Amino acid sequence: MQQIHEIMERYFWRLPSIIWTDIVEIAIISFLIYHILVWVKNTKAWSLLKGVVVIAIFLVLAGLFKMNTILWIAQNIVGIAATAIIVILQPELRRALEELGRKNIISSLIPFDSGKTEVGLFSDRTINEIAKACVEMGKVKTGALIVIERSQSLAEYERTGIDIDGIVSSQLLINIFEHNTPLHDGAVIIRENRVTSATCYLPLSDNMALSKELGTRHRAGVGISEATDSLTVIVSEETGRISVAMEGKLDRNLDGEALKERLRKIQDKQQPEEKKKVKRWKGRKKNGKETDQ
Repeated sequence: MQQIHEIMERYFWRLPSIIWTDIVEIAIISFLIYHILVWVKNTKAWSLLKGVVVIAIFLVLAGLFKMNTILWIAQNIVGIAATAIIVILQPELRRALEELGRKNIISSLIPFDSGKTEVGLFSDRTINEIAKACVEMGKVKTGALIVIERSQSLAEYERTGIDIDGIVSSQLLINIFEHNTPLHDGAVIIRENRVTSATCYLPLSDNMALSKELGTRHRAGVGISEATDSLTVIVSEETGRISVAMEGKLDRNLDGEALKERLRKIQDKQQPEEKKKVKRWKGRKKNGKETDQ
C-alpha cells in the first residue's frame, strides 16, 4: 500500500492543476489550427507547406550527420525565408483576413434589429429588371458585367468608373452595355435599387482552375467575387450565356429563372414569420413609456 501511495505521489499528484480556462484555451487553439490547415489546403500554400516539410527533413538529416556548413546556411536564411513566405502568400493572407472580416460574428451573436425592411438588399422589381436585361442581352449576344454590392462596400471600384446614380431598369442596363456606346466597356455596380457607376475596372482572378475558354469578362467577375462578398452577373459576348460569380466560384449556363433564384438568395428579404422571432429594441416614446411590438 505504501508503494502504491509513493507511485501516485510521484507520477500523478505532481501534475499541474487544470482549470476551466485551460480547457477553453485548448479548444480555441484546436479550432484555430483546424481552420488554418483547411485554409492552407485550399490555397497554393499547400504546395509550399510540402516544400517546407521536405526542407525540414533535409535539415534534420544534416543535423544527424553534423553537416555544419549546411546548418550554418540554414540558420542565416531563416529570417529571409520567413519574409519571402509572407510576400509569396500575400494574396491568400489578405483574402483570409477579408473573409474573417465578413463573418459578422458580433451581429450573429447579438440579435438586435438592424432596421432591415421587407425589401432586403434590393426589391423584387430590381431582381426582375436585372434578370430581364440579362436574358435580352443574351439573346443578341451583348456582353455584360453587373456587380451587385452586399455587405462589403465597393466604393473603391466605383471610383474607377463613371457615376450614374439611376434606378435599376432593364432599359438602362441594356443601353449601358450596347455595342459602341461610351459606357459599354467595363462593369456596372449596383447598390440596393440603384446603378451607381459604369465602366468600372475590376481585379482579374488568378485562379488556374478556371476554364481556358473564359475571357477577361469572366475572370474579372470571379476576381471581384474573390476580393469582396459581392455577386457578379456575367453575360457572354461570344455565346450569350449567363453566369454568376460569388465567393470565387462561377456558375455557368443559367436561365432567367435560375438567375432570379440566385438573386433572391442574397436579397436577404425578411419574411413575416421571421420578424416574429427577432427581438426588437425600441426607444421610448415622448411620454416616456416603452413600446413592445
